[in-house]
Amino acid sequence: MIKFVLASASPARLKLLNMVGIQPIVESSNFDESLINLTDTQELVNTLALKKAQTVAYNHPSALVLGCDSVLKVNGEIYGKPDNPSIAIDRWQNMRGKVGKLYTGHALIDTDKNREIIRCGITEVYFANIDDSSIETYVSTGEPLKCAGSFALEGKGGLFIDKIIGCHSNVIGLSLPLLRTMLEEFNYKVSNFW
Repeated sequence: MIKFVLASASPARLKLLNMVGIQPIVESSNFDESLINLTDTQELVNTLALKKAQTVAYNHPSALVLGCDSVLKVNGEIYGKPDNPSIAIDRWQNMRGKVGKLYTGHALIDTDKNREIIRCGITEVYFANIDDSSIETYVSTGEPLKCAGSFALEGKGGLFIDKIIGCHSNVIGLSLPLLRTMLEEFNYKVSNFW
């Protein structure tokens, strides 16, 4: 049986996979994202996802290796994880009451057959028009510092999202429907990994 490897230290991605019955081997790629400087959002997340997967793939013959990367784009600006609380507060003040697009690049490598698939999930996120006090209190929880776009839909940040259009799990960091179709392109079923 072929192994499934998650090239990410993201607890949210692991939880999503576990929820659907996949118990992956987890290995963080530790890829230096600063090496990639692209302005096209989709190209950026796809390239980062692929680099993360490739970095880990060398260690796993006969495996499917999944790398992912997410960023949020609001008003033409790309937001990854904020470096500190003041950046997260500033971002939230800019995002509130607006619509952003959450991009998640997915790269799946079949190391046994030396093939790869790269896809991008895009979901619209409608931010609530919250006051400065709510922003500061939310950022003080530390949650926004761990997430692309400075919010976690599956956590406290979900309270400040009015709606999403598109794939819910994509916003969390891994589109489950997209993963299913990528596996099918490699002639696997999700149930092969249960």
